[in-house]
Amino acid sequence: MTEAKQNKIIKRKIIEIDEDLCTGCGNCVVDCAEGALKVIDGKARVVNEVFCDGLGACISGCPEGALEIIEREALEFNEEAVEKHLESMNHNEQVETEQIKQIVNEHAHQCGCPSAQTMIFNEPEVQTEVAGKIPSALRQWPVQMHLINPRAPYYQGADVLLAADCVGFSYGDFHRDFLKEKSIAIACPKLDQGKDIYIEKIKSLIDDAKINTLTVVMMDVPCCSGLLALAQEGAKRASRKVPIKFVVVGIQGNIIKEEWI
Repeated sequence: MTEAKQNKIIKRKIIEIDEDLCTGCGNCVVDCAEGALKVIDGKARVVNEVFCDGLGACISGCPEGALEIIEREALEFNEEAVEKHLESMNHNEQVETEQIKQIVNEHAHQCGCPSAQTMIFNEPEVQTEVAGKIPSALRQWPVQMHLINPRAPYYQGADVLLAADCVGFSYGDFHRDFLKEKSIAIACPKLDQGKDIYIEKIKSLIDDAKINTLTVVMMDVPCCSGLLALAQEGAKRASRKVPIKFVVVGIQGNIIKEEWI
């Protein structure tokens, strides 16, 4: 039965590596919990399609932007095969992975990935001050994705905002333009663990809370694209269909892209 599943080809999301951009740094190997990636002949490569879950956790650490999630015909993801693969990795492969991880950690401060690169911005232009304090548009608690209950009353039939952690600090009018009249959940696709839990919660928001719309707001850095991938996977597993909108915010607070999908 396992073999039949491994041999089944379906159209799904899977990682694609641009070998012209890849430098073989190994960051993606460390970030891939399924062991789907390996540096071979100086380039990152997918060792077996069935090991890749298509969620894009490996994208976050790539300093060259060489990885992206695409949709194409591929062998179906097989969690059982992943477990056997991880168990069967020989000692040399485990040592190699640990060596890559150590090198990546030691040189993380040199990473050119915009999510970790040190930058100083020019002083912002002076804006006309609004008289009085600006009220918060937040109408619930908690907000962090691991802590929220998708069946909470404030999600029922709501327009929901799924925001990357950094957006609220980068976009000055976050409350007015994004949060007003919406229920919210926040997450970091680069640092948070338990992304399968996030997918199930998004599915529950759609099926159980019967939300009206889902807006995903993320930063213009490679790792943040994983947030949209999580939202799309949760929506794919849900029995209901809801409109999904994504917004990409630049690191200096400008809106780069806004689109319904």
